[in-house]
Amino acid sequence: MTMSAPLAGKVVIVTGASKGLGAVFATAVREAGAQVVLAARRRELVHRLADELGAGEGGALGVACDITVADDRELLVTEAVGAFGRIDVLVNSAGIAVSGPAIDEPADAVERVIGTNLVAPYQLCQLVARGMLSRGSGSIVNISSVAALVSFDRYALGAYAASKAGLHGLTRELAAQWGSHNVRVNALAPGWFPGGTNGYLQDEELRSWIESRTALHRPGRAAELAAALVFLASDASSYVTGQVLAVDGGWTAY
Repeated sequence: MTMSAPLAGKVVIVTGASKGLGAVFATAVREAGAQVVLAARRRELVHRLADELGAGEGGALGVACDITVADDRELLVTEAVGAFGRIDVLVNSAGIAVSGPAIDEPADAVERVIGTNLVAPYQLCQLVARGMLSRGSGSIVNISSVAALVSFDRYALGAYAASKAGLHGLTRELAAQWGSHNVRVNALAPGWFPGGTNGYLQDEELRSWIESRTALHRPGRAAELAAALVFLASDASSYVTGQVLAVDGGWTAY
């Protein structure tokens, strides 16, 4: 590992990698020297980004899959191991959100959000960890949200907040169970960043609201979140496990 390529020699899976923060993460780990496996439902987008990140050089592989489907999760792991021989890092970035008053949130919406944001990542952790545990090394980074730490008074996010809070509990438990095998499990909890919701930072009133409630008085920059992800994925955080790292500009400090 070098400072310029902290993930050199690592094989990294990034889910939800076709756009938004997932694409930011995939690009960041590739630039940090990793071979990256991009997973997303949108076949054209995920393969296009894989090509841009160097599929021709064997540095990136796109896999069209839906992580909520058991066969697709198996396919993803099989394709990754088949292409690169192993999986060193899993970044559980795929997720969905539904906003609305909790009193009215439909049961099927609750099940869909929790299934995508909590159940599917858990089951993918199980699949990937088998190889990590046998080798005695690995890093898993679950992408959460500050919505699991504090309530957004502006948005009603019952199922979403519950799913991300559950992800924190899962992160701690897996870290405790797998630490003796040198498999680390952490969570990254972003605040307000471009890419999380398409174009929302273009709303001047919303941006002003974010700035007024954030200690640094601004939204985050994608590179700032990517740097935190690379830290948790790399050996730079070799003594960090079971933690939730909030990258929020001080949003949760108030």
